[in-house]
Amino acid sequence: MTNLISTQLIRSLKILLVGITLTGSLVSIPSETSFAHHINPRASRTSRVPKSSRSRKTRKIRKTRRTSRISRKINILKKSQRSWIQIDLSRQRLIAWKGKKPVYAVIVSTGKKETPTRTGIFRVKTKLRKTRMKGEDYDVPDVPHTMYYQGGYAIHGAYWHRRFGTPVSHGCVNVAPDHAKWLYKWASVGTTIVIHQ
Repeated sequence: MTNLISTQLIRSLKILLVGITLTGSLVSIPSETSFAHHINPRASRTSRVPKSSRSRKTRKIRKTRRTSRISRKINILKKSQRSWIQIDLSRQRLIAWKGKKPVYAVIVSTGKKETPTRTGIFRVKTKLRKTRMKGEDYDVPDVPHTMYYQGGYAIHGAYWHRRFGTPVSHGCVNVAPDHAKWLYKWASVGTTIVIHQ
């Protein structure tokens, strides 16, 4: 009788130990890496992508969105009867439009590589017949027919160079003085300016 109880007790203990061991392996928590892998197999791959390529991808997406927004705005402006200015950085051209009709076109000089002209959709905020422009490496008095559209960025006459068609500015849109005068008279505060590549 004692042997029978001992044998049954030993069997029960063995079964109990096997059950505890199996339960423990099922309940054990995987490490963060394997857990992320089980939930999202791409998670471990994403963490290995270098930051530089992610930032390049982000910049490319932003550039694509900005380009499509600019294209949509140009289409809207061409369907209207509004006056607006288009600046094509790749061709170094400025075109004054009335709806879909070009009324004036000139060669300009935009920002060089180190100080590029910003792309986007802007409006003329301030018009000044003459103003002084200062920066770290320049101080130019009597800049004629200046139309500021964002911060220190403006379309203005440039009497100090004749390199129109070449990007040489600190980010502004340089126009020959006689053309700047015409634009200044034609545009008003609030005139839309579209700048693109």
